[in-house]
Amino acid sequence: MSSILIVDDERDIRELIADILKDEGYQVRLAGNSDDCMAEINAEPPALMILDIWLKDSRMDGIDILKTVKRDNPDVPVVIISGHGNIEIAVAAIKQGAYDFIEKPFNIDQLMVVVSRAMETSRLRRENSELRRKDVTQSDMIGASPAFKALKSQLEKVTKSNGRVMLTGPAGSGKELAARFIHGNSARAAAPFISVSSATVEPERMEEVLFGRETAERGVEKGLLEQGHGGVVYFDEVADMPLGTQSKILRVLVEQQFTRAGGSDKVRVDLRVISSTTRDLRAEIAAGRFRQELYDRLNVVPITVPSLEERREDIPELTRHFIDMFHRTQGLPLRGLSPDAEAMLQTMSWPGNVRQLRNVIERVLILGDGTGPIEARELPGQEAPGAENGRLVLGGAMATLPLREAREVFEREYLLTQINRFGGNISRTASFVGMERSALHRKLKSLGVVTTAKGRGVKGGDDDEDDLTEE
Repeated sequence: MSSILIVDDERDIRELIADILKDEGYQVRLAGNSDDCMAEINAEPPALMILDIWLKDSRMDGIDILKTVKRDNPDVPVVIISGHGNIEIAVAAIKQGAYDFIEKPFNIDQLMVVVSRAMETSRLRRENSELRRKDVTQSDMIGASPAFKALKSQLEKVTKSNGRVMLTGPAGSGKELAARFIHGNSARAAAPFISVSSATVEPERMEEVLFGRETAERGVEKGLLEQGHGGVVYFDEVADMPLGTQSKILRVLVEQQFTRAGGSDKVRVDLRVISSTTRDLRAEIAAGRFRQELYDRLNVVPITVPSLEERREDIPELTRHFIDMFHRTQGLPLRGLSPDAEAMLQTMSWPGNVRQLRNVIERVLILGDGTGPIEARELPGQEAPGAENGRLVLGGAMATLPLREAREVFEREYLLTQINRFGGNISRTASFVGMERSALHRKLKSLGVVTTAKGRGVKGGDDDEDDLTEE
C-alpha cells in the first residue's frame, strides 16, 4: 500500500498532479469518477488519496467518497482539493476525517509539503496497525527427538507454499505454536496472525466475530477475517465451529470474499488458513456435525503434532526453555535442574502435554523457596505415595507375589519407563541403568519388552521383534 490515488473529474488536473508526484518518486493511480475511484480502492487501498470534492457525472461526490473511505479504510489519509473551496467546505471535510484541504489553483510547494506529511502519517499508521494486530507470541520450536525432528521437517516444507494445513494432535501438544512457526517462516510473516478459538466464541456471535458488522450507529466494525487480510487465520478446534458458520467459511475459502453482517458490499480478503483439532473429524462428519466439503478444503496438508509422551527426550530442553522464559518475562528465579528432577519429569504422566509441563515449571518457580537447582521433591504429585520414613511400602497385588515374580514385575516396569524416557534409544537407556547394551538386550527379551515403531517401550511376548534404536 504505497501508491497515491488521485481522483479528479478534470483530466488535465489529475495528470498534472500525477506528473508532479512521479517526478518526486511516488507511484500514482488515477480515477476520473466515483465508480473508478471505488474500484481502485477495492483492488488495493492506497497509501494516500488526493480527492476533488466536486465530481461531475458521478454517483458520489467527494464528501460521500471521503465518508466511505474513512469508514472502510480509516488509516488512509485523504487530502481534499477544490476550485470552489471556502471555509465551510474545508471545515466539513476535516470533520469527516480529511487529513487536509487545498484550494485550487494550488501552489506546488504547498501540495508537496502536505503530501509528504500525509505519506509519513500513512506510514506510521500502517506500522502501528501492524503492531496492534500482530501477536508477538514466540514461535520457538524446541526439541531434538526423532518425533520433533519429523514434525519440524514437515512444517518447514509447508512454509514455502500457501496451501491450507490441518494440524491434529492431543490438547496442549503445541498445535498453535506449529501454526505460528508456519506463519513466522513464510512470505506472510510481516502480515497478521489471527487466532480464532472456535470453542470459546458463542455460536450466535461466531459470524459477527469472523465477518464483522455494519450498523448506522457504529459504522463498520471489521471482523477477524478482514483484520487478517494478507496474513494467516488459524482456526483452533475447528470441529467446534457451528454448522451454519461452516458453510459460510466454505464459501469464503472458495470465493475469497464475504459480506459483513448488516452490510451489502463484498469484502475481498487474501488469507492463508491453518486449522487444528483434537477430534476425529471423519467421525464428526459421519455424525453430521462437520461438513465434508469444508474438511476437504481444510485438509490439504495434514500434519500430526506428537504428544509429549512421544517426545520425552525433549522434556529437559523444554524445561530449561520455560525456566529461561519465565525468568525473562516474569523475573522468576533462573534455576537449574537436578538430575533427579530431570529423570522425574521424563517419567511423569503428561496428559496435558507441553502446556501442562509449562504450567508445572511456572508453579515450581513461583512456589520454590530457593535459587538452586530444582529438586524432584518440588514437583507436584511426587511425594512418593506409600513411602514411610525413607522406605517404600508395597501394597496391593505386588505384596502377594513371590520374590522372583515381584522382581520381574519391577524390572519390566522400570525398564519400560526408562526406554520411554529415552525414546527407545538402547545406548542411552543402558548407560543410565548401568548395563552393557548386550546385557540389556537379553534382559529386555527375557522380560518380553519390545518397542513400537515410534520407539516406545511396550510389553510383548518372546517372539516380538526387538527394534530398539542404537546410537
